[in-house]
Amino acid sequence: MEKNRNYMVAIALSALIVLAWQFLYMNPRLAERRAAEAQLAAQTKVESSEPGAAAPATPAASGTTTTAAPAADAASAGIVSREEAIASTKRVEIDTPSITGSLNLAGARLDDVRLKGYHETVDDKSPIITLFNPANTKDSYFAEVGFVKSDNSGAVPGPTTVWDVAEGDKLTPTTPVTLRWTNEKGVVFTRKIEVDEHYLFTLTDRVENAGQEPVTIASYGRITRANKPTTPSVYVLHEGFLGVIGTDGSYIEEAYKKVEDKPFENEKATGGWLGITDKYWGAALVPPQSTAFTSRFSRFTDGSPRYQADYRGDDVTVATAQPLEVKTRIFAGAKEVPIIGQYEKQYSIPRFDLMIDWGWFYFITKPMFAMMDYFYRFIGNFGLAIMLTTVVVKVLFFPIANRQYASMANMKRVQPKMEELKAKFGDDRMALQQAMMELYKTEKINPLAGCWPVVLQIPVFFALYKVIYVTIEMRHAPFFGWIQDLSAPDPTSFVNLFGLLPFEAPTMLHLGIWPIIMGITMFVQMRMNPAPADATQAMVFNWMPLIFTFMLASFPAGLVIYWAWNNTLSVTQQAVIMKRHGAKIELFDNLKNLFRRKAPKTPDA
Repeated sequence: MEKNRNYMVAIALSALIVLAWQFLYMNPRLAERRAAEAQLAAQTKVESSEPGAAAPATPAASGTTTTAAPAADAASAGIVSREEAIASTKRVEIDTPSITGSLNLAGARLDDVRLKGYHETVDDKSPIITLFNPANTKDSYFAEVGFVKSDNSGAVPGPTTVWDVAEGDKLTPTTPVTLRWTNEKGVVFTRKIEVDEHYLFTLTDRVENAGQEPVTIASYGRITRANKPTTPSVYVLHEGFLGVIGTDGSYIEEAYKKVEDKPFENEKATGGWLGITDKYWGAALVPPQSTAFTSRFSRFTDGSPRYQADYRGDDVTVATAQPLEVKTRIFAGAKEVPIIGQYEKQYSIPRFDLMIDWGWFYFITKPMFAMMDYFYRFIGNFGLAIMLTTVVVKVLFFPIANRQYASMANMKRVQPKMEELKAKFGDDRMALQQAMMELYKTEKINPLAGCWPVVLQIPVFFALYKVIYVTIEMRHAPFFGWIQDLSAPDPTSFVNLFGLLPFEAPTMLHLGIWPIIMGITMFVQMRMNPAPADATQAMVFNWMPLIFTFMLASFPAGLVIYWAWNNTLSVTQQAVIMKRHGAKIELFDNLKNLFRRKAPKTPDA
C-alpha cells in the first residue's frame, strides 16, 4: 500500500479541487439561474420613484445639517424603454474609441454608456455591451456627482438640475464639454467634463461665489443600479460593492446579499475609491483625494429597489471672490488589466488594480497573467499562450517534479521486493511496515517525495483558473477550430457526435472534445504508475479519469486545455525519468485487473 500513497494523495487532492468546484460553483450557478428565470417570469411593470431618494440626515463638519446623499428626483411616470428614456431628456453625445453614449444634462449624469469593443456573444454582429442605463428604465444603472446644500448655500446642483452647455457639443477625448449653472444667490457652478480614449471621465467643478456672504457646500457622488448582474453568482468571484477607503486603507468588498440585510458604513477617510463591480465590467468613483469623505454601500426599497455606492465630502466654505475647485473621476467600462494598472499609476489611485478580482493567490495570479499576456502579444493566441505558460511553470517546478517522478520510478523498480515482503509477512502489518521502511532506507527512497509537487501546484492551478475565468482578456478569446471562447466550456458534445447530429445535448451529458482529450491524458499518466493492490483503491484509481472527464466538461475550455497539456508534459517527463532509473513503463499491463481482485502471491514451496 505504501507504494501507492503518493499517487493516492495526488488523486485525493485533485478530487478535492473538482468537488469544491462542483459544490461552490456549479450548484450555486444552477440555483441562481433557476431563481433568475423565476424572477423574470414574475416581473411586472411597476411605478417607481427616481433611484436617488434622499438619505437620512447626518451632521456635517461645520455643524450644519446636510443630507448624505442627493434629494429625490421628480417621480418618474413609470418604467420606459431605454430609447424612450434617452429621447426624453436633453443630452450631449459621447464618442470615444471605446465608448459610445450620451451625457444626461439633467443632473449631468452618466446614464448612457455602451462599450464599443465588446459584444454580447462571440458573434461580432451581436449587440455591443450596454453598461449604463437611464434611471427610469428596467435595468437602470448610472453614475452621478453633485453637491449637497446647507442652510446658507441656496440651491445646489443635484439629480434634477438641468445644466446649460457653455462650451462643446460633443464629448470626445479631444473635445471636453463645459456645463454651467447659477443659483438664486449668485453662486456659479461650472463643470468641465473630460474623457480619455478608454473608460475614465474627469469632472472638474469650479464654484464661484458672487454673493455677499460665504456659503457652505459639500460634494457627493453615487453609483446606482436597479438589478444585480444576470450572470450566476460564483463563490470564487466577487460581484457587488468594493473599494479602497483611504490612501493607505484596506480593500473592502461587500456582497449584494449582505448589503440587503444591512447598509455598510465606511469610516471617514481621505483618498481612495469605491464602486460596483461585475465579472468583466465595473463602475467606480474616485472622490477628491485631498478632502475627507464618508461613504457607504446600501440598498433602497422605496419605489424601485436599487443598490447604491455613494460618498459625501466634508463641508467646505466658499468665500466671496475665492473660487473652489473640486475634481472627481469616474471609471465606467471594461476591466482591462493594463488600463486599470495605467489608471492606478497615472492618477495615484490607491490599489485600483483590485477592481479585478485576482483572488487570494494574487501574488501568483498577477504574474501568471502578465506572462500569458506577454506570450499573447507575440503569438496572438491566448490558447497557445496558456500552453507556453504551462511549459514555463513545468520548468520552474522541474527540480521538484524530478524528485517526485524519480521517487515514483524507484517505487516501481522495487515493487517486486515489496511484493516479496507482503508475501513474507502476510497479515502482520507492523512487521510489514517496518520492513518497508528498511527497504526505503536501503534503496534511498522517500515515499513522501511525490506529495510536495501536488501540494505546491494547487495554488498555481487556482491562480490559472482565476486568470482564465476573471480577466476580460480571456472573454471570447479563440483558440483553434471549435473553441471560440477560452472562458467558456467546450461547446461540443459526444451525445450529438460533436455537432454532426442536429440537436443539442442535455446539459448533464455535455462532454466536449477537449475534456475527452484531458481524460485520455490523465488515464495515460495514471497507467504510468503501479495499480493499487487494494481492490477499492484500484477501482478508484481506474475510474478517476472518467469521473474527472465528466466533471471538467463544465470548466472553461482554457483550463481544460491547460490540464490536458500539463498531463502530456508530465507523461513525457515521467517516461524519461523512469527510463533513466531503470523502471519499466507498463501502460496497459494492469488493465486486465480493472475490476478483479488479484490474489496475493505465495512463496514457492
